[in-house]
Amino acid sequence: MDWWRRLKKNPLARFGAILLLIFYIAVIAADFIAPYDPYASQPNGSLLPPTKVHWFSQSGQFIGPHVYPTTQGETNLETGDRELIVDFKKPSPLRLFVSGAEYRLLQLSVPLPPKWDEVTIFPGIPLNWHLFGTTNGVKFNVLGTDDQGRDQLSRLLYGGRISMFIGIFGVAISFPLGLLIGGISGYFGGWTDSIIMRLAEVLMTFPSIYLLVTLGAVLPPGLSSTQRFLLIVVITSVIGWAGLARVIRGQVLSIKEREFVQASRAMGGNPLYIIVRHVLPQTATYVIISATLAVPSFIGAEAILSLIGLGIQQPDPSWGNMLSLASNASIMVLQPWLIWPPAVLIILTVLAFNLLGDGLRDALDPRSLRR
Repeated sequence: MDWWRRLKKNPLARFGAILLLIFYIAVIAADFIAPYDPYASQPNGSLLPPTKVHWFSQSGQFIGPHVYPTTQGETNLETGDRELIVDFKKPSPLRLFVSGAEYRLLQLSVPLPPKWDEVTIFPGIPLNWHLFGTTNGVKFNVLGTDDQGRDQLSRLLYGGRISMFIGIFGVAISFPLGLLIGGISGYFGGWTDSIIMRLAEVLMTFPSIYLLVTLGAVLPPGLSSTQRFLLIVVITSVIGWAGLARVIRGQVLSIKEREFVQASRAMGGNPLYIIVRHVLPQTATYVIISATLAVPSFIGAEAILSLIGLGIQQPDPSWGNMLSLASNASIMVLQPWLIWPPAVLIILTVLAFNLLGDGLRDALDPRSLRR
């Protein structure tokens, strides 16, 4: 396990892995970590800034972390600033592990064809405990609220489920296809290789952004936003195998001439068995690194599609459609808490995957392992 020790010694790769681990745990346990329902609106609570935490009472006495009920007031028509109404007579202490809205922890539902209805695979654990909150119903909006009065932190956590897992889902479809098709092309050669590679070259000529926009526009209007984006990822993954297939084909051309492959062929091994059992495992190093670096492209695709209104649609949250508010200049100036959190999370996630991919590339480099 020299590669594993080498990977652990890489501080940047270790940072990326730890950051991704934190993000994935947070979005998986979003029901528990999120203080509120991401779809629930607060009365008179639209566009509230992050709630200020106080440690001392208005008389100067230390009473621990607490917040005060905050609602919106009138808007200054000249400056666009909103007046905040804070009731300093009702301090609400902050606590860990408070009871709140009921949910099912770790519930797993998957939309399946042909109607893409959601099928529950695991019903989840019924709970009503949340990581933090107040004890008397006063809202604690860590990152403020949006224009509908919905808690931003809760929507970020729930929206991260789509943004974080869509890349893994896309890679799980496109990479097996690219491996198998590239392996067949390189192993058999001849007219099989020519047909597959010409098809791959045609697919690689399609501009990805225009393809995504076209797919988003022609999908049936009756689909939910999650179903729409799931179909887009499936379609783009199915036709996105071309680049990987070309690289795998080049590697297989060399691998198939090695002694262990020739021996298996001489013993009458089935060609498909030889490809899957002996040839493709030799490309594992490249595949692992490429998969790690390919996930951010799907996250970016989700952000772009949602930004232009073709991905996840409101009220369903995702980092992409939360970031779409950046197109409004007034929001960037007056309510920056709506823009920076999803932007920072997307940047950190893409950076973490790239750091981990670079670390895997260095750790799995055959020349490094020989040294």
